[in-house]
Amino acid sequence: MMMPVADQIVYRPLGQCRYWRGPERSAWRGEQALGTVCLVHSAEANEEDEALDGDGRLTHGEPVSPGEFAGRMGAALVLGASGGLGAAVAAMLLSRGSRVAMTYRRPSPAVAELAARSPDSARAYQLDLTDAAACARVATAVAGDFGVVHTVVYAAGPHVPMTHLSNVTAEVFRGQLEQDAIAFLTAIVPLIPLLRASQGSLVAVTTAATARHPVRDGLSSIPKAAIEAAVRGIAAEEGRFGVRANCVGPGMLTEGMAARLIGSGDLDGRALDVARRNIPLRRFGTAADVAEAVCFLASDRARFISGQKLDVDGGYGA
Repeated sequence: MMMPVADQIVYRPLGQCRYWRGPERSAWRGEQALGTVCLVHSAEANEEDEALDGDGRLTHGEPVSPGEFAGRMGAALVLGASGGLGAAVAAMLLSRGSRVAMTYRRPSPAVAELAARSPDSARAYQLDLTDAAACARVATAVAGDFGVVHTVVYAAGPHVPMTHLSNVTAEVFRGQLEQDAIAFLTAIVPLIPLLRASQGSLVAVTTAATARHPVRDGLSSIPKAAIEAAVRGIAAEEGRFGVRANCVGPGMLTEGMAARLIGSGDLDGRALDVARRNIPLRRFGTAADVAEAVCFLASDRARFISGQKLDVDGGYGA
């Protein structure tokens, strides 16, 4: 049903927007919370009262279930599970009932721990995402081991040096594109038939920097922008098969790439203070924040969301 045109806009303190019955049993009015502003609209005449409980609250939109993926056949595949973000995504998927296939390029304690902790639910595969033949073999192996792939998460990417674009050589730029944007498509193409078969979901972890450019971050934002364009293309082309495709754009985090940049000295204390001031929430996020967004987009709660990007950036792109 298309949303009715709003009758009026009213202010409500956050969390006080609700649905209630109108004076006639067959009609009800609703407020949809948008921050602290609510759009108030009339229901269509043929809406079912059963959408509301006795107190006039919606009966759908239940909170997240700890086992929300437990009913899914097969497994989720996390590409790049050895990184801070990939490991967090794999761990959260496991905790919510999904079986998980994980790829890593180099031996990883995080992947080994997850596989050891859940031997019946998790399996790891070594994979160089720039190797097309290897990507095809792993896709076949995962399908053979788990039968169905209901979700693919791309959480991989090379280390990104912080530098002005005026200092970037063609060789360095080519390397970043090959290891991220080209690697993404190389890995995803052999997985598309599996997502068609399951009417599954693709979630690519990109960056909030494609919405608002941080100085010296072009070697990250440019390849990730290419990945986001590819994801939108997949959403448009594969939707007819029931496949959804979305992106999650991390902002400044305490784990993952940010931790590596701090460790390498690319980000010093002054740069971190500036970065924090540029975030409306005045703090950095965590890998768990990103994993939560990925799990949401992979879940049935997002079943009508495709071709979109959800930035997890504390308001940086606002």
